[in-house]
Amino acid sequence: MAEHMNRDAYLAQLREAPEYWDMVVIGGGATGLGTALEAAARGYRTLLLEQDDFAKATSSRSTKLVHGGVRYLQQGNVSLVMEALRERGRLLANAPHIAHNQRFIVPVYDWWEGPFYGVGMKLYDLLAGKLGLGPSKVLSREETLKMLPNIEARGLRNGVIYYDGQFDDARLAINLAQTIAEKGGVPLNYMKVTGLKKRGGTVAGVRATDVETGTEYEFDARVVVNATGIFSDDIRQLDDPGEERLMQPSQGVHLVLDGSFLQGDTAIMVPKTADGRVLFAVPWHGRTIVGTTDTEIPDHPLEPRARPEEIAFLLDHAAIYLARDPSPADVLSVYCGVRPLVRSPGDKGTAALARDHVLMIAKSNLVTITGGKWTTYRKMAEDTVDTAALVAGLDERPTPTINLRLHGWLKNPGGAEADGGGLLSLYGSDEPAVRRVMREGEGWDAPMGDGLPYFLGEAAWAARREMARTVEDVLSRRTRSLLLDARASVAAAPAVAAILAKELGRDAAWQEAQVVAYRDVADGYILK
Repeated sequence: MAEHMNRDAYLAQLREAPEYWDMVVIGGGATGLGTALEAAARGYRTLLLEQDDFAKATSSRSTKLVHGGVRYLQQGNVSLVMEALRERGRLLANAPHIAHNQRFIVPVYDWWEGPFYGVGMKLYDLLAGKLGLGPSKVLSREETLKMLPNIEARGLRNGVIYYDGQFDDARLAINLAQTIAEKGGVPLNYMKVTGLKKRGGTVAGVRATDVETGTEYEFDARVVVNATGIFSDDIRQLDDPGEERLMQPSQGVHLVLDGSFLQGDTAIMVPKTADGRVLFAVPWHGRTIVGTTDTEIPDHPLEPRARPEEIAFLLDHAAIYLARDPSPADVLSVYCGVRPLVRSPGDKGTAALARDHVLMIAKSNLVTITGGKWTTYRKMAEDTVDTAALVAGLDERPTPTINLRLHGWLKNPGGAEADGGGLLSLYGSDEPAVRRVMREGEGWDAPMGDGLPYFLGEAAWAARREMARTVEDVLSRRTRSLLLDARASVAAAPAVAAILAKELGRDAAWQEAQVVAYRDVADGYILK
């Protein structure tokens, strides 16, 4: 099997030599990718099936933080904070080209907040122990203004500095898929599971449809893991239509502003807004991300939409803490993720719902893992594979992922952003190969679009080596153009479609249809 991901080669392999899988994992977001990597790294024969693209839903729409969860400290959930801090340290070590240390300041405007936050952050440091990223401390008003020149100075008393992690969520997802392939697993996007195969009431495999061709497949497995996040209940009900729905979807909205709103490389964290939410303003890829909201929603759409009141809430709160008040016209992109929160009786509002992960084994032996967050994806995967291996009667094998370097691993990838290198450093050890591809085609070393930190040749690389199948895959997740500037990404779509058509052997009609489809998606990210 080719070490790098190739969808056509995978499909040919599945047709020609159908095999009995130790584990079939449904879902290609953080949880599914983590679980499939954990299984493949332990030497189990592993197949991962994703209905759309890797990290299409929640996993590409996070606040881009690898964090211990300061807010869980407020809720007194010390064990969750401990686990997250441990996993944060591991992720920064295993994928240093994707995840890095980020400095945060909590601005203090009321006299009583200073000591309270100072003590809280010291506790955070203490819990992190040797995995801490730097000591928190109370800053004077002057020091705070020096580090955050764009913060609202009126009424500012001082600040509390602390350290957490930051990453590029969709890029990490692709690196996980690549690492699965390197460990002998098969990660497949655009393969929708439509049914579960059973033998004597026990789940023994899945039925799936190739979304691109309509071809139907059956896969036999010793155990099936449902790691579909916000879609968990749908798979549980495929298993047993009488299953009670456990997910309470809640959406979080983020606004992307120009980098000038938050000059420098320090983020702002407001532990408690008027409605009890945590608010972040974070520098990311040359932009400023402001988030997030927590709104209960009745359903779990693949493309959730921000509500006008959520956008107003974020703009109003950004205006309180930023010296320059952003207006709707300043918003480059609005993105929205749906959290896979698990309901338990008597929960009060989604901000209080369980953020820890929940593992369930159905009577049919279907294993479901849900809840959790990106920071703890590896630990969730370890627990899930332990459980699934037990259910399937597989050999017990210890986890190899604690110190497993992910595809692209490169210590200090130089931050090429500073020299006009776009965001190529995110490819880590693949960067020289990406640059080679950029020299192949005419104009491939030109920017993808106006003000976008990407190059056209990256689209060819994404098709060849990262299983990108659509314009949206390239502009939303292989690059983050859609989030950084939705309008500019729409302008880039025709050129990207032309490169993809050439790489994937598609015709002009496909190209046109792709551009139209992408415009439709991007429309939801543009603030009208």
